Amino acid sequence: MRKKYLLLLIICVPTWSAAQKIHQKYPDSLNKKSYEYLDERIYELRKDSARSSIYLYVYLRKAKEEKNYKEIINGYQNLLHQSSDNKRMMYADSMVYASKKSNDKILIGSAYLSKGIEYYALKQHNNALDNFIIADSLISQTSDRYLRYKLKYHIALVKYYLGYYDEAIALLRECITYFKNENSRAYLNSLHSLGLCYNRIGNYGLCSHTNELGLSECKKLDIQEMEVYFIHSQGINDFFQKNYASAIKNIESSIEGLKEKKDFGNESVGYFYIGKSYWEVRQYEKALPYFEKVDNLFNIKGYLRTDQREMYELLIKYYKNNGNTDLQLYNIDQLLKADNILNETFKYLVGKINKEYNTQELKIEKQNLKNELQRKNFKYSVLTGFTSLLFLSFVFMTYRYYKNRRIYRQKFDEQMIQISTSENKAKPKQKIEKPLLSDINPETVTTILKQLDKFEIDKKFLEKDWSLSKLSAAFKSNPTYLSSIIRHYKEKGFSEYINDLKIDYLMSLLYNNKLVRNYTNKALAEEAGFSSTQRFVNAFKTKTGMPTAYFVEQIKKGKN
Repeated sequence: MRKKYLLLLIICVPTWSAAQKIHQKYPDSLNKKSYEYLDERIYELRKDSARSSIYLYVYLRKAKEEKNYKEIINGYQNLLHQSSDNKRMMYADSMVYASKKSNDKILIGSAYLSKGIEYYALKQHNNALDNFIIADSLISQTSDRYLRYKLKYHIALVKYYLGYYDEAIALLRECITYFKNENSRAYLNSLHSLGLCYNRIGNYGLCSHTNELGLSECKKLDIQEMEVYFIHSQGINDFFQKNYASAIKNIESSIEGLKEKKDFGNESVGYFYIGKSYWEVRQYEKALPYFEKVDNLFNIKGYLRTDQREMYELLIKYYKNNGNTDLQLYNIDQLLKADNILNETFKYLVGKINKEYNTQELKIEKQNLKNELQRKNFKYSVLTGFTSLLFLSFVFMTYRYYKNRRIYRQKFDEQMIQISTSENKAKPKQKIEKPLLSDINPETVTTILKQLDKFEIDKKFLEKDWSLSKLSAAFKSNPTYLSSIIRHYKEKGFSEYINDLKIDYLMSLLYNNKLVRNYTNKALAEEAGFSSTQRFVNAFKTKTGMPTAYFVEQIKKGKN
């Protein structure tokens, strides 16, 4: 029952270290209980963190002792759904790590999907989409229909957020058809999202009909916690139909329910449309407190939808007309900040968004306001200087772009020669005559070189967080000796040695595996065991002399 819910209540439980400290108090008889029994108890006690922690701990401990990766993942998922916000992503990462050990595409795909859902809940849409794409590449190769439709639902949410409403509607209709007889909560979630899409394309009648159906289905299925979402949706729809009093009433009645669910995204949107409703009837003083709440959530959570940015335009005009320069300047800064975030996420939508104040105009007006406050007038000089700088930057960037492309092409050809040689010809054992190290016993040198050969053949370098001390401990050697031998015989420092092995592995993988070419940098970094995406990007550029994107682009062209 619990495992197939798409959204669950988030409640706080004791930290995992605290649970470990009291594990001796847990009855031994629980170890003999089935996973189904423990799972049901966890769900029943989900609002009692102290009692549920017993079953959470026993579930995960039992799964680990049995090396049952499916249940280990379920154990981490139980913890994730019943943890505070700052621990949820940690458990999502643990799910992915455990799933990879299983080598099961369904488990790995499901883990990445769960991680993507957590990112989406935090409104980190780019990270969410990265994980959804990885999940799709795995789940699409399986016959698990539930996971396929669960993924479709969350892809539809991303499309809705990006403004691809027609595509989102098509996916949500498929989800509704599937989930109606498979999962009641998922069915209602899909129905609610479909209503939102109808509103965004201007079909307010169909949106109202969908909300009415949703409320009716909530009663029929006895899932009352979803009613608040359909009421919230209808309030927004009332606004677009100019039923402002009804909009305020419906949205106001949904706010407390959204707060309880910690749904700050819909809470913020609700405040915005209450404020807009008051604004439309010229009750500006009543609208301002709601706009302040939207601004407060934006500052705290960094969340703002494209339709909400209009609020700052309204406030800029309002405070300009009232002669409040300080608040006018503050809201210009907020709009610049909002546009920067939105443009980062919606690069392909920038040209479609009608802005009364685009970024350049806002910068000019901001400078003018500062000049007025300082009694100076640098308007034309600033504009001229900026235009000149922009032109020179464009010329320089164009020159550097074509220059880099030539260099990248040369580097790419060099790498292709190396890869083709290694692909078509067995790699001979490296026998390079080098002078002996005077300060290390020759037998020690031979032993370590053999260990390094095995380290490379077994691809142990793909594990994360290798350090000189860690590898020397694995070799039962001295870190100073190991460092000297690597530098002398491999002609590299330790970090460069490990990074080059990882990059060589990835280049070969990209050359031979079509699926991997669609991976993001983040996914490639994880594949090769880099501790961060930035370290991977830097290591790839250092090793190959080109960015990852260029290498993949040329590989695709060559293969086609």
